[in-house]
Amino acid sequence: MTEESPTVRWGHDALHLEIDTDPDAPPRLRRIGVPGQLPAEPPSAAPLPLVEATTTDHGHHWSGHRVIDTVIGADLRYRGHTAARDGAWHRLTVQLHDPAGGLAAEVVLSSPDGVPALRSQVVIRNESTRSLRLESVTSLVLGGLTANADLEAADLLWAENDWLAEYRWQRRPMRLSSPVLSGRVHYRYGKGGFAVAGQGTWSSCDRLPMGGLTDRRTGRTWVWQIEHNGGGWHWECGEHDDSAYLALSGPSAGRHGWSRLLEPGASFETVPVAIALGVEGPDEAFAALTRYRRAVRRPHPDHRRLPVIFNDYMNCLMGDPTTAKLLPHIDAAAAAGAEYFVIDAGWYDDDEGNWWTGVGAWEPSSSRFPGERGIHEVLDRIRRLGMVPGLWLEPEVVGVTSPLAHSLPAEAFFRRDGVRVVETGRHHLDLRHPAARDHLDRVVDRLVGELGIGYLKLDHNIDPGPGTSGNPGEAAADGLLGHNRAHLDWLDGVLDRHPDLVLENCASGGMRTDYALLSRLQLQSTSDQQNLALYAPIAASAPTAVTPEQGAVWAYPQPEDTLDEVAFTMANALLGRIHLSGRLPELSPGAQDLVAEAVAVHKALRADLATALPAWPLGLPAWDDPWIALALHTPAATYLTVWRRPDGKDTTVLPLPRFRDAAVRAEVLYPSTSRARSHWNRESAVLTLALPAAPSAVVLRLTPETGGQEAAGAAKPTG
Repeated sequence: MTEESPTVRWGHDALHLEIDTDPDAPPRLRRIGVPGQLPAEPPSAAPLPLVEATTTDHGHHWSGHRVIDTVIGADLRYRGHTAARDGAWHRLTVQLHDPAGGLAAEVVLSSPDGVPALRSQVVIRNESTRSLRLESVTSLVLGGLTANADLEAADLLWAENDWLAEYRWQRRPMRLSSPVLSGRVHYRYGKGGFAVAGQGTWSSCDRLPMGGLTDRRTGRTWVWQIEHNGGGWHWECGEHDDSAYLALSGPSAGRHGWSRLLEPGASFETVPVAIALGVEGPDEAFAALTRYRRAVRRPHPDHRRLPVIFNDYMNCLMGDPTTAKLLPHIDAAAAAGAEYFVIDAGWYDDDEGNWWTGVGAWEPSSSRFPGERGIHEVLDRIRRLGMVPGLWLEPEVVGVTSPLAHSLPAEAFFRRDGVRVVETGRHHLDLRHPAARDHLDRVVDRLVGELGIGYLKLDHNIDPGPGTSGNPGEAAADGLLGHNRAHLDWLDGVLDRHPDLVLENCASGGMRTDYALLSRLQLQSTSDQQNLALYAPIAASAPTAVTPEQGAVWAYPQPEDTLDEVAFTMANALLGRIHLSGRLPELSPGAQDLVAEAVAVHKALRADLATALPAWPLGLPAWDDPWIALALHTPAATYLTVWRRPDGKDTTVLPLPRFRDAAVRAEVLYPSTSRARSHWNRESAVLTLALPAAPSAVVLRLTPETGGQEAAGAAKPTG
């Protein structure tokens, strides 16, 4: 439909927004929030334009490092809008144009029914008769997120994300990066703010492509994500017109050296972004983002089945698989209840472990799998024991000594200034080139068709820098963006041909945790962390970045572990996807029982994972917290994993406000040998939990009852 009203009002029962369309000003997102709770007047007297953009000859009218305050943004005018419904999705498209400059833009906003979350993407088009070099364009700009007084209570949220130390959320007052400035200057805001950016091919290296803004007094919280599978992304949050603003974008000239030449009639589409709202705190905002992620991803049977996966790598064979080493682990994995068995790195290696520089052909090793049947002996054993076989693959690279480095054309690889990029002994394929894509299609089709592989762990272990300038006049960052989009298209093609194939997203652990990939791939490797105690905060925080049913967590018991440590490492994975590993054949009978019990418990609750919403009763975990807790809420019950690490006291207090004034039964699901003791106070909605050993962990199920005030069941009252 179209509408001539000066204000565009759009949304559904969980989200509503208003856009001003004054013909003498750029369209501006004036209000956004939950229906019935929007402010009577917008917090900012002059909200920011709906789109901000720069070209080489049109920069900023208020110079600085921000992506806002652009000349083009101020010159864009409303042209029209349409609203539509597509299944569960509501969509609004707002058309803009710059009458003098010749640029036009379409802002495509969408929101799943019943979810307080908004997705945004912008298409910008050159309607002039001259070429324009685009240097930045935002995917979403929101002004007026707070009133002036609320800035004093605003906290910024962001997540540090290093190899072996993923999903470490930080929180600090916004006033530390946006201090109060002198009231005597004409402009009451500065040129900076708080900014987070990614670069290279690892989208979540250093930082997650996410962030948040929360009011510590009211709890009102926004969390956002940039859905881009490369590092060319940027978000900033600062003060503008006495209010907080947010700008989300993909690559730009200032941050990444990006630009795109737009010939007359050409267009550019930004990377999609999303923002979710919680009116009562960060937990509610992350729950809304979880529901949005389920709505935006590609449907796949794995999201319902959630099979248990054994992978031979972590604290197990560590890239050294052979027939002799694999067979006992296959038997032990099947006995423990695994349903998939994945042979990790090394299965293609005929060079005694020196395979980094030679990868690319992805043919099974004859020395590792000797005999007439080769790797088929192993794969048949996996299938005979009722499991689906899987393999590790690093598809985007070709080693410098691989024959493919010479047989594929030079244009099929990342290049800069005509020189092929080399990183850690490997070249990087440019999947825009048909030879690169054809090579990978033939590899996947052969592994699935000839070997009967049902699972591929797709890893990515190099960052080849700013990108590729393989085409004339191309900025390296724009070449990288083109490859990123071709990579997504390739993945779509793989799943179109093999709809039951399960694809895991891995990149040196969690270095590519983003919903460009996770809207397509079924699982996310959360870390390569080998220490069970250090994995606890990663496992607990993972649902901030990935839905519980997609977050793969290693559980790797060792024969030298105590029984408490075996239970601890198994508990790490029970409220996510189990990536079972470790030296299972060498475990004591007691440890084997704990492993089998954990798998059985997980299978009993996994149907609830696909709809559960996460919360953190002790707050988002810090890296060195002695007590950590993750809750998954379902309509009927709450699952709760609590970890006690060394240096923690033997008792903790867990607020659970959703159960206020209710009697609650706290039942220990795992381990059955737990010595946990608990007491529930219905008036304060607090569960007091004691774990006498450290490290130790327990998984509880909390269900409301019709009477009684104390926790009952296997978690015995403390008295």
